[in-house]
Amino acid sequence: MRKRISLLAASGLVALGLATTPAHAADPVFTLSGPAEVGLRPHPGPSGDAHKTTVEFRVDNTTGTVFDKRSTFTIDLSAFKGIADVTLDKDRSGDCTQTATAVTCVRDGLYPRASRVATLELSAAKDSKLGASADLTMTGKTEGATFKQATTRVKVGGPDLVLEAAALKAKMNPGDTQGLPIVFANAGTESADGVALRIDTTHGMDLVEKYDNCSVEKVSDWTTGTVCLLDGEFKPGAVYEVSGALTLKAAAQAFHDGIVYSVNAAGKQPAARQQLGKNTAGTGKKLAVTERTPAKAALRPGADLDPGNNRHEFDFEARNTADLAADAVSLKGKAGDTVRADLGFRNKGPAWVSYAHLGSGVARTDIVIPEGAKVTKAPAGCEGVEADGTSRKQNAGAPRYFCWTGSALGEQEKVSYPFELKIEKVVADAKGSVTVDGWAPDGIQVQGFDPNKANDKAAFVINARDTGPTPGPTSSTGSPTPKPSSSTSPSPSASVTTTAAVTGTGPKANGNLASTGSSVGPVAFGAAVLVAAGGLLFVAVRRRDTGRA
Repeated sequence: MRKRISLLAASGLVALGLATTPAHAADPVFTLSGPAEVGLRPHPGPSGDAHKTTVEFRVDNTTGTVFDKRSTFTIDLSAFKGIADVTLDKDRSGDCTQTATAVTCVRDGLYPRASRVATLELSAAKDSKLGASADLTMTGKTEGATFKQATTRVKVGGPDLVLEAAALKAKMNPGDTQGLPIVFANAGTESADGVALRIDTTHGMDLVEKYDNCSVEKVSDWTTGTVCLLDGEFKPGAVYEVSGALTLKAAAQAFHDGIVYSVNAAGKQPAARQQLGKNTAGTGKKLAVTERTPAKAALRPGADLDPGNNRHEFDFEARNTADLAADAVSLKGKAGDTVRADLGFRNKGPAWVSYAHLGSGVARTDIVIPEGAKVTKAPAGCEGVEADGTSRKQNAGAPRYFCWTGSALGEQEKVSYPFELKIEKVVADAKGSVTVDGWAPDGIQVQGFDPNKANDKAAFVINARDTGPTPGPTSSTGSPTPKPSSSTSPSPSASVTTTAAVTGTGPKANGNLASTGSSVGPVAFGAAVLVAAGGLLFVAVRRRDTGRA
């Protein structure tokens, strides 16, 4: 028997810090969503088989609380006979069942986020006529809440944009430029009313030109998206090329960078067009597009007329270097004191470093604890090991720690791992070390991007014999009062820091990645994808090794 979420509150929801919907609160309203419009390739497809199109319906709970009552969702299929064949994707549809006229789904609770309800696969029916259409409508019902229904217009036929892969060179130096030619065709059965061109670039690659019909947005800490609305009628069978200049430039910090570029039907919805018009340059220039003459109308060999191939991505490798430098730290304290220290390194540039395309972290910090001190609290992203580097069961109290970054490191970025240590015994001039080295899935590697190895290792000293920083007044716990340390340049010694979590400076603080041990840094080079179906616009984030969007 299905267990109600309300029965799990004590063991699950409360532990997660999620309150359930109060009984006295006003009835919440939840929004159901799906694509505004979907076009089906006429039967049969190019291969002789019916071409399937995926439609996903979701429910959005924006209340910030868990709704713990059972909800029932219904997708009406009664109008699709002779127009489309609809199949429920059971692997991606949870507790759903299908009959000839409807799909019914049951959810025992709604968490405060957007979540998938059902995924359907549609294909044009064998005897369907070009232009035939019907609506997929999902409704919801529950006690104590209401749902805004979602409607998707399904039509046999429509525009089908196919984008040609640009001939780009992968090797670039910082400051180098090259053009980005955009050529696309409409291989569908209907004209497209406007086309949305999207170009996403990573941190070290810039799109030089600015146009009034192009908007620029920060997609993530490491990715910038440019969306250009190309107005006009784009006819079936015709080939078009962007006639305005689009130039890619490798920035001073370029390293392993990439672009993702795509074309989609913009649709007639005013909301989508308004979104495309934000953050424009105000230059008075518009990016133009022209139709190719019949003699030049063929796409270069290799272009695939499958509807999914309206998007390409390309990786660049810049001839550039980065200098990772370990930070020296010197502490003082008495026996029994608990002290805090930020141990780590900084990237002195000029390049940022990204291994997102490899799925690997950028660097590992190897920290050796000085004699007489014991680690009482280590960051979550740091693994305690034995002195020889072998694994151990207990993370606290280890003589040595390995700490990893995420998959990207900004130029001029500082990475710090906050440790708490108890001085169990005063040892004069107790020496440990902080070493930064490369990390790859198969183990430590030589950092080809870092030619300066002299500063990869720095001293970590407690109670140095020289005239290091003196401890301030002690707190009630016996810990010295910290003094702030500089984050702009390395120094021979550093005072105790006050940082309560891993910190960083630069375009993006990498510390949060270090503290969790995750490697999600920037999105991979195929990160941000514009999807426009009948004017429905959204950004989907994907890693490079996933299937197509």
